Amino acid sequence: MSFSMKAAALVRPCTPATTTHNSTKNASFSVRCCTMTQTAVRPLQMKSVDSQRVKSWEHLLDPVDFDPTDSLYYSNDVKVADRWEEYQGIRNWEGLLDPLDETLRAEILRYGNFVEAAYRAFDFDSSSPTYATCRYPKRTFLDRTGIPETGYRLTRNLRATSGIQLPRWAEKGPSWVATQSSWIGYVAVCQDKEEIARLGRRDVVIAFRGTATGLEWLENFRAALTPLTNVDSKPGNDGSEPMVESGFLSLYTSGSTESPSLQEMVREEVSRLLQTYSDEPLSLTITGHSLGAALATLAAYDIKTTFKHSPMVTVMSFGGPRVGNRSFRCQLEKQGAKVLRIVNSDDLITKVPGFVLEEDASDVSKNENVYVAGLPSWIQKRVEDTQWVYAEVGRELRLRSRDSPYLNSINVATCHELKTYLHLVNGFVSTTCPFRATVRRVLNNHYGEKVAV
Repeated sequence: MSFSMKAAALVRPCTPATTTHNSTKNASFSVRCCTMTQTAVRPLQMKSVDSQRVKSWEHLLDPVDFDPTDSLYYSNDVKVADRWEEYQGIRNWEGLLDPLDETLRAEILRYGNFVEAAYRAFDFDSSSPTYATCRYPKRTFLDRTGIPETGYRLTRNLRATSGIQLPRWAEKGPSWVATQSSWIGYVAVCQDKEEIARLGRRDVVIAFRGTATGLEWLENFRAALTPLTNVDSKPGNDGSEPMVESGFLSLYTSGSTESPSLQEMVREEVSRLLQTYSDEPLSLTITGHSLGAALATLAAYDIKTTFKHSPMVTVMSFGGPRVGNRSFRCQLEKQGAKVLRIVNSDDLITKVPGFVLEEDASDVSKNENVYVAGLPSWIQKRVEDTQWVYAEVGRELRLRSRDSPYLNSINVATCHELKTYLHLVNGFVSTTCPFRATVRRVLNNHYGEKVAV
């Protein structure tokens, strides 16, 4: 399956509501859609991207192969300074998601590019002595991953370590099996004065890639909920304690003699940056795809728990699995962390692990009891006490692969690809007009039906 990422940016935008009348049958056809502009998002021409083709464990089932000539979406034309807190979620993105605000679209794609850069920098070659490390030095990292004009500078590389203890014989196995600790992402800080002025603050980005090594895959399958070890974690309104997926927590908190834990590295770097830029407006934006989305959510929770006077913390996650239970979600919301989950309805990863019980509409705002119609209370209680009941966090921007006219096939792998997510974000308009090319196609189908009659 393949599609042109450039084509999506050139699709004719949706037009205002249009009505056509048939004089013989007194029938009418109306298309409701918002007017779109094309100025907010444009392709960024790549300057120097390494030619190695990226291959990962997530690219097994008919993947969208990485093409080093592809352009990443990025725009630094739109000034967001006057409303930057809105775009970071201070009002939970009310009125910005449906229809999708053009400036927010550009911001989502901009942060998605930072995640794509993490994939491009990772050494996927298991036969290489540098397997599972970052292929580029800090100084040229963003240039060589295809986003040279961001105004950001990489300040810290991040590693994740699996807490799974392998038998000794496995240590002599292939590197993709035995690698305990691997490069997972990075921290970058906006340093360009013009970009800081455009954004209205100095922005810190923490970006995480998705699953790549064998032990990371094994951690993904450790899906039972486990209590958070943070001493500041408090029980929810119903007395339950915050719990998260065991494998994700393991990757975030585990360390080794050779490498500190991801948690320690994040805390250390955030502490340093808060001291360095304490006298100016600052934001922390944590972004990731798949496993990286889960780690981004955990990092946001950890930062807000550890640093009592932290700046605004926002998570923009792509194709992320569920992370924790209802109490975890409540604590995350009380702390003030803002989470925007970009979800593809056709992506199975966003529907795991565990399951989610529907909430009583009257209690959603209170974040209290879970309610399932027709379920006896005693069963309800038993279900809630299990280690498999998760809760979705934050706000959701829901997309669908099937809405894109450029996706020639839909399967498990392609629906989960980060490039698919960026493609869908770039084309999404609203729930009534899900893709920029849809209006024209619907009208053409309608006219064809009229002719056939």
